[in-house]
Amino acid sequence: MTSKSNTAPARIPTITIGLRPHIATQSATQTAALTEDTPPAVRAILATMHALPDGGARFVFELEGDRARLRIPPPSPPDTAGAADELWRHTCFEVFVAMPGDEAYREFNFSPSGQWASYAFKRYRERDEDFTPTAVPSIRFAQRTDSLTLEAELPAAALPPVAPGADLRIALSAVIERSDGKLEYWAVHHPAAQPDFHHRDGFVLILSTAAAEAA
Repeated sequence: MTSKSNTAPARIPTITIGLRPHIATQSATQTAALTEDTPPAVRAILATMHALPDGGARFVFELEGDRARLRIPPPSPPDTAGAADELWRHTCFEVFVAMPGDEAYREFNFSPSGQWASYAFKRYRERDEDFTPTAVPSIRFAQRTDSLTLEAELPAAALPPVAPGADLRIALSAVIERSDGKLEYWAVHHPAAQPDFHHRDGFVLILSTAAAEAA
C-alpha cells in the first residue's frame, strides 16, 4: 500500500525534464506507428525533481500515453508491500544518485504497485553486498485513461551522506512494459548503444540538497 507524505513541497531547487526512449526502442515505436497508423503506447514521460527542506528529495514521474496498451503492476497486497527485487522487469521508475567525482552511487526503483528497491554500488555495476537500506521511501501513484503519475519521496537518510547544500549527480529513467510484454527504456540521456541506466555519463542532472529548516 502506498503512503502519503506530509512534507510540504520544496521551494527550490526544482527542475522538470523530459525522458526519451532509447534509440532501439524509439525506432521500433516509430515503425509500428507508421505501419499500424496508431500513435506509440507512450507519448511522453516528464520527470520533476526537487530538494526537500529536510535534506531529502522528491521525484515525480508523469507518463502520457494509452494506458490500455501498457502493463501497470497492480497495488501490492499488504504481505508483499515494501522492498522487493527485480522491479525493473516490469513498469517501474528509477533514480540514480551519486556524489560528483565519486565512483560509488545508489539506485532506487519505484513501482506503481507501491514496492520499492534501494541498492548501493561501490563502482559501475559492482553491488555493495553489505548495504542495507535504513530509510523507507514514500510512494504515491495515480492513473487515468491517458496518463499516470508516480511520486516518490526519499528522506535524507536514503541519500548518500553529504553536507547540507552539497550537489548530487542524478540520473532519471523508466522501464515501461507494453501490453505485448516488450520493454521500453526511457532516460534523460542514453550514453551507450544499448540501454544502460548505470552508465555514469547518464548522470547528467544536478540536485543541490537543502539544509534542514529550523523548527
